[in-house]
Amino acid sequence: MQRNHFDTEHNLFRDAFAAFLDKEVVPHQEEWEAAGMVDRSVWAKAGEMGFLLPWADEEYGGAGLKDFRYEQIMCEELARINEPGFMIPLHSALCGPYIAEYGSAQQKACWLPGIVRGETILAVAMTEPAAGSDLAGMRTTAVDKGDHWLLNGSKVFISNGYLADLVIVAAKTDPANKHAMGLFLVERGMQGFERGKKLKKLGMHSQDTAELFFNDVKVPKENLLGDAKGGFFYLMNMLAQERLTNACGAVAGAEAAL
Repeated sequence: MQRNHFDTEHNLFRDAFAAFLDKEVVPHQEEWEAAGMVDRSVWAKAGEMGFLLPWADEEYGGAGLKDFRYEQIMCEELARINEPGFMIPLHSALCGPYIAEYGSAQQKACWLPGIVRGETILAVAMTEPAAGSDLAGMRTTAVDKGDHWLLNGSKVFISNGYLADLVIVAAKTDPANKHAMGLFLVERGMQGFERGKKLKKLGMHSQDTAELFFNDVKVPKENLLGDAKGGFFYLMNMLAQERLTNACGAVAGAEAAL
């Protein structure tokens, strides 16, 4: 079917991104599959070329391209070469928008530049061993201790789980309200934050899908995104774009297979 929703600038972007993948990704795919993850240096290369968070404002190093078609192009081109491990869509179209939409001015200034450059790799942690699509059933908790939040629980099937430097973690904040949860920015190296084994999967061998564990992690108050009880609604709002992104990749993957 002929598509006509891309303009000249989109086609130029596609050509540039496809050339980047052919040069920096395709030659390493077999190596990455054996390792169970991509080399993190490719993230920095993508950032240098402007392929990460292209929608971010220029003050944070982005191009200000607030147009989902650029995300669609990257989903399609990654599917073309069958590269599920280099999860730019997760980083740029799913995780980054949480910080842009619900982060404070201080949080944006602190995190977005490194995210745009590919120095800070993102992940989001919702799924748990006993709670998948039922977010209200999650058991991870965050307790307000005055000058910090005390985070306890575990997550599973987390994409970018090993490489991520900053994980957006959903946790219950009010035992009396199953929908009261917060989104917490957990940083690599925080005491009590541990990563389990890389999970063996039927496919997606270059994707570092992992278990994450939080044992009395002291999360600074400034690492809470938005309202401490608003996380459920933030997730519901952002999941719409996640589903759209997944659909773009699925259709493109089917087309590539055929």
